[in-house]
Amino acid sequence: MYDELGRVDKDKVVGYVRGLQDPVTGEVSGDSWGEKDTRFAFISLAILSFFDSVDSIDVTGVVGYVERSMNYDGGFGSEPGGESHSAQVFTCLAALAIARKLEIVDRERLSRWLAERQLKCGGLNGRPQKLEDVCYSWWVLSSLKILGRVHWVDCERLCGFILSAQDPVAGGIADRPGDMADVYHTCFGIAGLSLAGFEGFDLEQVDPVYCMPVSVVERAGLRGWIDSRPESWKD
Repeated sequence: MYDELGRVDKDKVVGYVRGLQDPVTGEVSGDSWGEKDTRFAFISLAILSFFDSVDSIDVTGVVGYVERSMNYDGGFGSEPGGESHSAQVFTCLAALAIARKLEIVDRERLSRWLAERQLKCGGLNGRPQKLEDVCYSWWVLSSLKILGRVHWVDCERLCGFILSAQDPVAGGIADRPGDMADVYHTCFGIAGLSLAGFEGFDLEQVDPVYCMPVSVVERAGLRGWIDSRPESWKD
């Protein structure tokens, strides 16, 4: 964001991330304690992409782990066999976008599963039979944006739900109307408004892989994932 990556010891960061990958399974741990989760597949690739060092780890191994975490409904879980969850769908799609391997995704099935996350109130949930939550405005819409299917949900109703969760006094956004606002839901609520094309505010366009302004991602040279999408997705 501040163009200060030159102050970071690149070699140490890259070496640290590389050391967290299991050389046999391709899985990446979140820390030295060894917790494994598809979140870390995305985080590791995202970190390395900023240093133009994605190839410093076994990308094929990471992609294989993500692919094994894909379910019959087209979604992704936190690990192979884990229940599909919107947040995990984002981490897996974003990881595959950075790895230039989006072709392994069942676009039709996953798009349908994500679109089904919208409830009558206009908000989105993370998985079936759960309540709506503003944070899923990011997890679901970012995934649909990568898939080129944002129009599969009613963005006008979604924007209405997000704005209804804003604290009229403090200004922050909560998980749902009537709850306490916090920075987490404020961040993802605003990002969701951007992805939904809300025109009530002058919002920056957000990149759906990195959750940062497109201008920042372009400046870093990281928007190449768009051109690497399967040809059939570019409609």
